[in-house]
Amino acid sequence: MAVTPSGLDYKSLTPALVGGARTGWHPGRRPTRPTSEAADALGIYNSTSARAIVHTHSSAAAALSCVVDEVPAVHYYLALLGGRVLVAPYAPFGSAELAVNVNDALGDRAACLLGNHGAVTVGDDLAQAYQRAGHPTGSARSLCGLSTGRQPKCSLDEQLATAAESFARYGQTDPGATASDSTSASGTSSSVSSPPT
Repeated sequence: MAVTPSGLDYKSLTPALVGGARTGWHPGRRPTRPTSEAADALGIYNSTSARAIVHTHSSAAAALSCVVDEVPAVHYYLALLGGRVLVAPYAPFGSAELAVNVNDALGDRAACLLGNHGAVTVGDDLAQAYQRAGHPTGSARSLCGLSTGRQPKCSLDEQLATAAESFARYGQTDPGATASDSTSASGTSSSVSSPPT
């Protein structure tokens, strides 16, 4: 799998710095260490049909993960992630325990939050995983904005299935656009990977 290196400023990241990992780390053209979450990614690839993973360090997702076990259904975009977005219990980054927790929380869905850490989204390709990365972060921002101590007045739990059906028929493709033309994300730091070959 191809993964971003650990501890680099992502503004300076270039393709030459991306390396590969399967049984060991194979740096890109410059010597770097792999992301500390490489074990998480490998576990996801081995247990799901994901072809791409985006891991972000959204402060809103990290904050929300400190107070909930599941992202409340306050936005219908959660339907695009497979419905419920669970929070993986905290474990130190880079640990085998975190890899297990992430896989358990992700299950057959396209996203999960990592306790006191950030979020992970998966997709059929990097463009889809990247686009999905904005949805748990956006919902986390909305919920963090509810600093009144009150519960949201409207939960969309029952409406998520209807929203998922609607999204299956929603949208269109610009015949001249490439997949990367239509992506958007949260603007947070992230690591990305592609599956092992």
